[in-house]
Amino acid sequence: MSELSEIGEILHLRRKALGLSQLQVASANGMSRVTLSRLENGKLPELGIRKVMAICATLGLELTLQEASQRPTLRELVAERER
Repeated sequence: MSELSEIGEILHLRRKALGLSQLQVASANGMSRVTLSRLENGKLPELGIRKVMAICATLGLELTLQEASQRPTLRELVAERER
């Protein structure tokens, strides 16, 4: 799952919790309902960070950065399993 699809899922859950329609949120952010729907459903390949931040603000969310965790590579997982 990509980061954008994970963000879309969180935005969807928050929008529903607030009782807002896709059209309300999309209109408030100068985008189409279809674009918001594609974002929420993980079907949007990319969206500018400013748009993502604006949608978050509309929904009372904050986009933050954190240090990436070091995930093991496939090779490391296979080697660990073979031990």
